[in-house]
Amino acid sequence: MSLVQSVDNVALLPAYLAAGTAVLVLLVDLLVARPAVTVAVASLGAAGTALGAGLVGAAGDRRTFCVAADCSWVWNGRAALVAVVVALLTLGVLAISGPLLRAGRTPTGEYCFLLACAMTGGVVLGAAGDLITLVVALETLTLPLYVLVGLRRGSLAGAEAAVTFFVVSVVATTVTLLGAALLYAVTGTLHLDRLGATLAARDDLTDLPLTTVAVALVVAGLAFKVAAVPFHAWAPATYDGAPLPVAAYLSTASKLGGVVALLAVVQRALPGEVTGPVLAVLAVLTMTVGNLVALRQRRTVRLLAWSSVAQAGYILAPLGALALAAGRTPDARAGAYAAAVAYTVFFVLLELAAFAAVVALRPTDGDGGTLADLRGAARRHPWVGGAFALALIGLAGLPPGLAGLFAKVTVVRSLLAGHAGWLALVVALNAVLGLAYYLRVAASLYAAPDPAAAPLRPARLVLVALGVATVAAVVIGVAPQLVLDVAAR
Repeated sequence: MSLVQSVDNVALLPAYLAAGTAVLVLLVDLLVARPAVTVAVASLGAAGTALGAGLVGAAGDRRTFCVAADCSWVWNGRAALVAVVVALLTLGVLAISGPLLRAGRTPTGEYCFLLACAMTGGVVLGAAGDLITLVVALETLTLPLYVLVGLRRGSLAGAEAAVTFFVVSVVATTVTLLGAALLYAVTGTLHLDRLGATLAARDDLTDLPLTTVAVALVVAGLAFKVAAVPFHAWAPATYDGAPLPVAAYLSTASKLGGVVALLAVVQRALPGEVTGPVLAVLAVLTMTVGNLVALRQRRTVRLLAWSSVAQAGYILAPLGALALAAGRTPDARAGAYAAAVAYTVFFVLLELAAFAAVVALRPTDGDGGTLADLRGAARRHPWVGGAFALALIGLAGLPPGLAGLFAKVTVVRSLLAGHAGWLALVVALNAVLGLAYYLRVAASLYAAPDPAAAPLRPARLVLVALGVATVAAVVIGVAPQLVLDVAAR
């Protein structure tokens, strides 16, 4: 028996492109030492990664690093979708980072290198076929963000946010790894599909208290990454203390990574009858607490942070249908998984547009400010204000924000298909609750402006990123089935 494995380098091409971008950015910053060139190389690398991931995904499913039927790298349509979205989010964040980098308090080379490293983790995460690859990829996505949050020189708020994020995330990772170790002790395997098959075939393992503890630890550890209640306390302080583009990346790419990791273990490894009730409770708590606390926020980024917490509840809601036997049928499970992925994609595009608008409407290298600072912004900057209002309306799930509307419809439809009507009702009630603060902010954009407000000239690349994110949200809102079809693969 040969101990040498054949490696499918085509399947690994997106990871090569992402990691190569990080190395190239480091070399360019060292040898050329021109910030504009460094940013251009990072941007081209992110675009190339997105293109490569899309092309490899279009060619069909591929697997490598396999032992018999168990593979550590599984490249399929969903992995390609995750990689493309992460790479494009990285490109968008680079575009809105211009004002931050020009202010001179953030080193350009380190900033672009860390973003490229985080992008590498996100690309690998979607294709992870075992728990070790999954956790390593998730930490590769998360570790650079600790530094990015506190990278601004002289920012006490950034340093405090970075320490908070670091401590909480390390605890979450430790909990996840302990759960993974216990699962290995019970089943003797770490491959996701093999874990799922073993636990499904042996009821005696599922009934063990050790298995229940292991499943609870893995789900709890990954719930930290998506900022699900009660594991959410780090998110508002971290978002508000971080530079605006970094907060945007935390709220989009990092959130997407957490959802993908949680979905991978729930779909392929852990028994639905155990995870379903836990996820249903997490979903109800997360959307309700997030919306209620968001009603009281006066700072822009904190409102978006609590809104992001509430949106995590909507993302988790379809998985809560696994608590019922009707929700664990093959068709219901497939619909729930597709709904969770599709909702996440819709959400991150709208969230990126919202953060890009805040960057455009705030002073260079400034924080998000208060909601009062945005009063009348749409009258001073009609196009930026209109795009911001559209993003907020989309997050609320109202037309003409069709992406957000279809996201909510997709979640409710999947819950009804799984006979979880009570959870669909909770989602609907929370969506109505969310209207209060989304529409309040959108209305304030068109209120009478403060005459003393200083005029702003948004950076051109920020406007381009805002426009592209808005157009992308509109396009997938008009044709949401494209995302749903890929997410279901």
